[in-house]
Amino acid sequence: MPAPPIAMLAELTHRCPLSCPYCSNPMELTRKEAELDTETWLATFRQAAALGVLQLHLSGGEPASRPDLVALVAGAREAGLYTNLITSGIGLTDRRLRELDAAGLDHVQLSLQGTDAAMADAIGGYRGGFDRKIKVLGWIAEIGFPLTLNFVMHRRNLRQLPRALEMAIEYGARRIEVATVQFHGWAMANRASLMPTREQAREAGRIVAEARAALRGRLVIDYVPADYHARYPKPCMGGWGSTGLNVAPDGLVLPCHAAQTIPSLEFQSVRHAPLAEIWTEGPAFRAFRGTEWMKEPCSSCERKLVDFGGCRCQAMAIAGDPAAADPVCEKAPAHARLRDLTEDFTSDPDAPLVYRAFPAPARAG
Repeated sequence: MPAPPIAMLAELTHRCPLSCPYCSNPMELTRKEAELDTETWLATFRQAAALGVLQLHLSGGEPASRPDLVALVAGAREAGLYTNLITSGIGLTDRRLRELDAAGLDHVQLSLQGTDAAMADAIGGYRGGFDRKIKVLGWIAEIGFPLTLNFVMHRRNLRQLPRALEMAIEYGARRIEVATVQFHGWAMANRASLMPTREQAREAGRIVAEARAALRGRLVIDYVPADYHARYPKPCMGGWGSTGLNVAPDGLVLPCHAAQTIPSLEFQSVRHAPLAEIWTEGPAFRAFRGTEWMKEPCSSCERKLVDFGGCRCQAMAIAGDPAAADPVCEKAPAHARLRDLTEDFTSDPDAPLVYRAFPAPARAG
């Protein structure tokens, strides 16, 4: 029997005013009419709390696209869940943030696509988006929400990392996620434009290390480094099916946000099965839980309980086998292929971006 999950990511909708070319949503997005209704989401929250979930991350798309967001926060709070709103800020107003505060929202995580309007609006594909975010940051500070800034880094904006750290301090953030783009879905389609160089990756690591020392006690810095330039993979999700789960807008329950890129997996829906049953017995969760599924070199590796074989979705994308060693690992049979791809991916930094295609927002000009 697996231990209960600590956290659940509720992808309330795939609707979003931004069209970021590295969006973590799948290439085929769920339409509004297929989304779970309010009551089904609230029932899922109650099941999550009963299962042992402590933290609920309300995400999308843009969760503010749901008109019932305040009711969902209130219901999650009533179920006893700690609520974190993961948002672009677009669609939030001062009044709506105060309603969310009254409903019991515990924390806000706001994304930055850049540290100035030129970069942020070009990457987000939304004219005026950066200025809107600055207004939202001011409202968040006035209300007093605990704040995390999420700065997604890639080849085009890595030079702005020092300014992003300054902004976290200026706007009173308690935490900043310095997250290098992970190459799945939309980001994979833009790898030639977004893949950092090896030199950029090293420089980002240096900047983060120095900032952690200088800002200790003032700002927590979570750093997601560039996978393709590492020696060993990250412990994806802390081990498959061990710490968290995702619920997609249509109710499918996923071990991670990119799991649908593995065609062999069978997913269940909260519309048809209890959440606890899906977590403990669901075939998608059992597929790579623990270590019995591992092949060599993972099965005999001293790191198998450190990185749990790495990312299954990355193994699928590069090696063509979700049970293969993550190609990031220098011991993986497909590691040489990843190295070759890394060079190819960074060959055309001026390649046009392929924007997230649904819904189609106004483009930055």
